Amino acid sequence: MNLVDDHRPEARREAVALLDALEVDGTQDAAIRIGLTGAPGAGKSTLVDALVSRARGRGETVGVVAVDPSSRRTGGALLGDRIRVRSGAADPGVFFRSLAARERLGGLADSARAAILILGAAFDRVLVETVGVGQSEGEVADLVDTLIFVAQPGAGDLLQSMKAGVLELPDIIAVNKADLGAIAERSAQELEAGIRLGEATGWRRPVLRVSAQEGTGLDSLEAAIEAHRAWAHEAAEFPARRLRGRDRYVEETLMLRYGHFGLDTIGGRSGLAVRLGKDPHPSGARLLEALSAEIEGRLTVGHTRKGSA
Repeated sequence: MNLVDDHRPEARREAVALLDALEVDGTQDAAIRIGLTGAPGAGKSTLVDALVSRARGRGETVGVVAVDPSSRRTGGALLGDRIRVRSGAADPGVFFRSLAARERLGGLADSARAAILILGAAFDRVLVETVGVGQSEGEVADLVDTLIFVAQPGAGDLLQSMKAGVLELPDIIAVNKADLGAIAERSAQELEAGIRLGEATGWRRPVLRVSAQEGTGLDSLEAAIEAHRAWAHEAAEFPARRLRGRDRYVEETLMLRYGHFGLDTIGGRSGLAVRLGKDPHPSGARLLEALSAEIEGRLTVGHTRKGSA
């Protein structure tokens, strides 16, 4: 994981080879990937702690990718999740990777995808917790098998989440802090009514009442995760998610590196979509390097011609 964060040219080549191997041979697909998203204060970290504890009780190893808000001074992660998630603090079967969001509104750091791939090859279960802000929070949806939206009772989750498009993304909605009683029940009913408005056929997303603090409702939550996993296998949903995640990763990384001007050298977004659609099998890491080299080559040629003129 330190290797993929190393941007020196020699380390970069090794990192691309590693990520390429993981994607091509499917090693990382064996792990169960679960994402948790939701507004700050909803109790995501406490829920992660409970899920880690239960997984370890079954003898499963767990990798956790926790994307924290960035410090404005250092750019580093504030590591809030390590403070709240205590069950794996000294457990060799649990590995935490805290990443700084680095001003990414989508809730995922640039290196999060690589972290998920690597942990997926090494652990039985991978949990991904996002910052929980921004309309593009759905970035995590295509990187995990099951996405859980953790709702805060009485915080206006329905209206705000529908406006941001967040409720279109999760596979499971968990109303946390169900021990609050009537206010939690009302939030659950509102959310259930909201997601049924535009729900397509296929997986019927459950709205569950849980209390990570008291440990209630967790059996139902884990049963829903397994039920969704079984449905997704039967519906061949996972390969489509992986492909969407790869394409999103390549496009957004190229945009971050080169902007619209750079992307225009290969035909813009539409040209990129054609290139990505030609062969669905190459890994995201290898595709990104090839397209980056092509863009840089075209930009260099363009600059040389401009200088000659």
